[in-house]
Formats: sequence, structure tokens, C-alpha cells
Amino acid sequence: MIAVDWGTTSFRAFRLRGANVVDRYAGPHGILSIPPGGFASTLRAAIAPWLADGETRVLMSGMVGSRQGWQEAPYLPCPAGASELAAGLVPVPFEGARVLMVPGLSIEGEVPEVMRGEEVQAVGALALIGRDAVACLPGSHSKWARIVGDRIEGFTTHLTGEAFAALRDHTILGRLIQPGTAPDPDAFARGVARSADPGGLLHHLFGVRTLGLFGRLTDAESYLSGLLIGHEVRAAAPPGPVHLIGAPALCALYARATAQCGGSTVLVGEDAAAQGLAIIAEHAQWT
Repeated sequence: MIAVDWGTTSFRAFRLRGANVVDRYAGPHGILSIPPGGFASTLRAAIAPWLADGETRVLMSGMVGSRQGWQEAPYLPCPAGASELAAGLVPVPFEGARVLMVPGLSIEGEVPEVMRGEEVQAVGALALIGRDAVACLPGSHSKWARIVGDRIEGFTTHLTGEAFAALRDHTILGRLIQPGTAPDPDAFARGVARSADPGGLLHHLFGVRTLGLFGRLTDAESYLSGLLIGHEVRAAAPPGPVHLIGAPALCALYARATAQCGGSTVLVGEDAAAQGLAIIAEHAQWT
């Protein structure tokens, strides 16, 4: 089987034998880069060798199933796990293979919550996480998911990664950042510590500017990162351990921030999406 994790800015594909990854491909083919009508040809080009070798089943997850993607796969309500996600799979027309799309998850309420892609990573991590745990999936829109039994009970979203990029690239704070500067762990730790002070995030953000003006920052980018992640962790982290799922470098920052805030973490692994798609595929109706 072929598993595809297709996000806003990235594309990852895995060739699976059961739950084992036997080959992989990654490219800058995020959905925002795909021209109208170009999803099928992009997928075919990426997985052509595996199709030629006889693969006929493809399971996709991520923003490719959003309204901005190839075909919308409607959200399922929480709580949900692998069996519910498999029951909600959406077929996608594709010559030469059976292609199915995993739906995202939602929580209704006065202010709704949605996730698309992270639910598959959480399912993949369940074997290591166990029952009744909290998982953090850092990223542009970080998710904090509550897992009860074998299902995602609920979650919250934090715009930390996208806010960091916007502040760095499109505000006056970016003028303090020196391109090519190596990350400074001490500056990151100072940002995390500052997130515990009174005044709130907006006040703390202006402090990045004034610290730079008075020459009190060695690395504004690391300090800003620590400040934002620190605020997120203090708002979302539970008393018990947090299971981190995602890219190792970003998870390492969240682990440091969580420890500094008095919590503990367990690193789950980077291939949780492939494992989750393999598990969902076992429940899927392919015919």
C-alpha cells in the first residue's frame, strides 16, 4: 500500500508492507503549490515507480482533503478513532489505483475546533502512547489532543507556528533577527521564562523590540520562539506527561519548553502518520 501525508506546504509518501515503511518520498508539493487540476498528475509523478511495481491502493490524509485541496473529505465529530475514520473514507477518482481520502475531525461548540492530518498521526502513535494520554503535535497550528481509550476525545489548536512566521517576516520584530545566526538555547530559555510573567502575550511581544533596542538580546529569533512556545505550553499542557509527535527538531524545542515549565514529555516519533495510515487501511473497505 501507498500512504500519503499531503499538507499545505509539504508532501510525504510511504510505501508500506503492513505497518513497515519500505520506501519513502518527500517533496515540496504542498497543496498551495498545486495548479488547478494538477493534483492527480502530481501524485502520479511522485509515486510512479511504486505504481509501476504493482501497488494499487493509496490512502491519503492532510490538507489535500480540505476545501482548498483535491477533494473535500468532510469532518467527523469527536470522539473518533481508526474505525470511525475508516468508515468515513472518501474515494478519489484516479486511473490505475484505488485512492481513498481520510476525513479530518471536528468539535462543535460556540468556537469550533478542526484538525486535518494530525488525527492520523495520533492514531499511529496510539500503540506507543497507550490509553488515556495527551499528545502534542507541534506545527503551524499546533494541536493538543486528549486520547481516551483508542479514540481522540477532544483537542485544542494554537496558532503558534504561523504566528512566529508572521511576526518574524512581517513585523518590526523581524528587523532584530540576523539571518544565518545559530539558534541560542539560552535566548530560547529566556523567552520561555518571560512567558510566565504577568502582562500577557501582546505586552511580552513588544518587549522583544525593546530588549533589542537596548542591546539585551543575543538572538531575537530564539527568544521569540521561546516566548511563543512558552505561552502555548503554559496554556495547554496538562499536569501529566505530554507525548510529542512530529519533526524531531521542533519536538525538541517543545520538550525543552515543557521541562522548563515544570512538565515532562515523551517523544513518539516522526513516522506516526505512516503508521496511522497503515492502521486505518486495515479497517478500510477497498472494494
